[in-house]
Amino acid sequence: MSSPAETSSTRTEGARPSLDVAVLMRRERVHGPSAHWQPFRWVLDSVVPDAHAFGDAPRCLREDGGEALWLHPGFKAELFRDDAEGYHLNVTTPAPCWFVLWRMEVAPAEGTEPRAMPVVVSLSYNEAGRWLDAQETVEQVPAPAEVIDWVRAFASEHYVIEPKKRKRPESFRPLVDRFGNAATVSTEKKRGRGAGDV
Repeated sequence: MSSPAETSSTRTEGARPSLDVAVLMRRERVHGPSAHWQPFRWVLDSVVPDAHAFGDAPRCLREDGGEALWLHPGFKAELFRDDAEGYHLNVTTPAPCWFVLWRMEVAPAEGTEPRAMPVVVSLSYNEAGRWLDAQETVEQVPAPAEVIDWVRAFASEHYVIEPKKRKRPESFRPLVDRFGNAATVSTEKKRGRGAGDV
């Protein structure tokens, strides 16, 4: 793989750092009791550097007995300054990775059988979390060392760890009653009827 720095340097000056990648999706046989209802399933196989020879359309690289491997070229993994925290969180985990959002879709002019289609590729932990919150299918695969180093350098340059704000102790908070009005506390003994002074 050419280094990410070399790949991204082909962009125009001032452009957002990015890598051109392709996604491999694999259809594999399901084993066990659930195979009765779903004999095959789709999974993310890998994310690889895109190459001119891949073309610009998805294609099947291998198919045998219902199992298949599909190549989806033409994706761009971009780094955004405002998501530097997401990259920092990714590269500081024990296993930094690529995140891929994919959906089951029927490919145009290819019949009615749905196929796993990648939609977005990211290196941001936070972005993957937003996709999961939106109930999307998100999978991850390990990223190579040179990509991790590239992302780490970007995160180091742009991510500023927010200093933790000192929480004011509860004892210093102003007292309010249930209506939100200022309340007072007195240690003076009450006198008169109903105050325990009969």
